[in-house]
Amino acid sequence: MAEPGVGNVWLRYTSSDGFSDNGPQGAAVSGSNELRTDVPHSARMYDYFLGGKDNYEADREAAEKALQEFPAARVTARTNREFMRSATSFLAGEGIRQFLDIGTGIPTEPNLHQVAQRLAPESRVVYVDNDPMVFSHARALLVSVPEGRTSFVLADAAKPADILGAPELLETLDLSRPVAVSLMALLHFVPGDVHDIVRTLMEPLAPGSYLAISHVTTDFDDGATDPSGMARLLQVYIDRGIPVRPRTRAEVERLFDGLELVEPGVEVIHRWRAGDVEFPPGHDKNVSLYGAIGKKV
Repeated sequence: MAEPGVGNVWLRYTSSDGFSDNGPQGAAVSGSNELRTDVPHSARMYDYFLGGKDNYEADREAAEKALQEFPAARVTARTNREFMRSATSFLAGEGIRQFLDIGTGIPTEPNLHQVAQRLAPESRVVYVDNDPMVFSHARALLVSVPEGRTSFVLADAAKPADILGAPELLETLDLSRPVAVSLMALLHFVPGDVHDIVRTLMEPLAPGSYLAISHVTTDFDDGATDPSGMARLLQVYIDRGIPVRPRTRAEVERLFDGLELVEPGVEVIHRWRAGDVEFPPGHDKNVSLYGAIGKKV
């Protein structure tokens, strides 16, 4: 997750034809904070793991240290992107046409709206992040097909009421109809009561809405004897001032309290609906992310 905003910026984003200035179309986006390039940031480190170029020296240094402690970090990042695609495809197949993607991160194709609109062009997607670099790349997130619509909200995941009340969200999504909330590799970076955050997000949504989560875990670490332990990677983040909290399978399950878990429930993300696919020994440890989808009934 990211730092909020940059400067005192007011831009206006359209829904289906990309980007425009402050004009009669689209939704206003505002924010106020600095873009710090001298300290590492989780979103930019993630971009580095994925082979992106939207990162700085501090991000690269921290990411390389993380790779020393957990050489599979790139595998983890790529597998998380694959889970996002799988989850979005599943939800589109269930008839969902509205998506709220919180903790969007720096755009990496295919973005969520590209996956959804490939299957259902009329899909509407609201992206939310509070990283000023994501904000600066929002144009890439807004190139919707004409039948659908996308918009961007600059907001903090720790303040879900601000997200739900954002004009650009209310102009894009109809909350009286089902919405899929996507929280991919986000909640472990969010301080405070994440259960309350999830409840606040899901409470006003219509029955038939869904929640999709991926979340880091140290369940597969062997403590100090494990030379590639996820716990050591997370310590790299903590040492650089990035709060992070792994959760167990049972703790991730509790994030879905009040929802009906979709089979197979909480699972390591590469095994979620993977069928008879066989994975090499130790692959669960190399991924170390749980994922699940729950339905509001």
